[in-house]
Amino acid sequence: MSDVETVIPVPEVEPGTAGPPCAYARLRTEQPVVKAQLPNGETGWLISRYADVRAAFADPRLERPLLSAWPPREGADAPPPCLPTFLEMTGEHHERVRRTVLPLFGRKRLEFMEPRIRAMAEELVDAMVAGAEDGTADLVAGYAEPLPLRVLCETVGLPHEDRDVYLPHTLALLGASGLTMEEVLAALYALQDYASELISRKEREGHGEDYIHLLLAESRRPGAELARDDVVSFVVTMLMAGYKTNIQHTGNALLALLTHPEQLRRLRDEPAGIGTAVEELLRYVPLMNAINILVAKEDFTLHGQRIRAGDAVVPVPASANRDPEAFTDPDRLDLTRSPNAHVAFGHGPHTCTGGHLTRLQLATAIRVLLERLPDVRLAVPAESIPWDESTPLRAPATLPVRW
Repeated sequence: MSDVETVIPVPEVEPGTAGPPCAYARLRTEQPVVKAQLPNGETGWLISRYADVRAAFADPRLERPLLSAWPPREGADAPPPCLPTFLEMTGEHHERVRRTVLPLFGRKRLEFMEPRIRAMAEELVDAMVAGAEDGTADLVAGYAEPLPLRVLCETVGLPHEDRDVYLPHTLALLGASGLTMEEVLAALYALQDYASELISRKEREGHGEDYIHLLLAESRRPGAELARDDVVSFVVTMLMAGYKTNIQHTGNALLALLTHPEQLRRLRDEPAGIGTAVEELLRYVPLMNAINILVAKEDFTLHGQRIRAGDAVVPVPASANRDPEAFTDPDRLDLTRSPNAHVAFGHGPHTCTGGHLTRLQLATAIRVLLERLPDVRLAVPAESIPWDESTPLRAPATLPVRW
């Protein structure tokens, strides 16, 4: 049987870890481009080497399909596609929207947000300490889980009190591999409807400092490059990309630090190294494993494999970030690693718009934790920690710590 006909299952993450799956080490060496059966039953070409993953994200022959329209369905019963999220926008539309949105995530805006994020983190640590029993607390429930939602609400302008409305739909989409297309569409339509209704509320409020208000003001300017639908898409995108992924990554990053106590102590004693440490945590702890779907617009060949127009291509950042061709001793956590050109946020035109906000949030969470609880450490053996493995975004379910 030729390699083209070989179809493998998507490598699974080992239980009790965030990944990446060990199987990618063999794939990088032996089958850097291989057809795999995806969780939804479709097939796609897994790309596992760093150079190939980086190139794929920037390759104009590959485009992101609409979540609501992939895999494609024939016939008149196919529902109308949902608005594209920022991850799915293409061409001139994507460039136009990105030009308008990027300044919201630039240095000036982040300097404005930093003290607000710090205040939220300090409040959560203080509440966790106040509620601690026997000098121990759960770092997931008390810190890693509530912080990303508070940051999202503060930056985007989502009402925290509406969380029971928008979070179930968001969580359903992030675990979409187990859903039917009808369920995916229902969740997407519900999020769009919520975002549109929220934006109507914001329009009635008038001026505000959150992202929704700022984008609405931009959309009303003469010659604006942003439409109201683009603001709706922005809200949906931030919920899908900025909530559960940040909870998962924060929990896993804190676990990585707590299981490397010497590096944690060095970071506590030399806090100026936090920026370099965050980049290494983004490389070392996968933000995702194999859920980046691209679709080929034309036929081409990669490492001897014939990829045809319409085929799904799945670059795997978690594998690329452990490629020894790109990183020395890649399976070792090194908080001083520099340079560190990881692809945790993708590459090229679709590099994650909110990447700098994620960096700021993680850096602030770690800095505040070490300032307030300099002797923080695991209260149980690492191997006994239970894991939430209900979605591809695997993370510790609890992190019992003492200080």
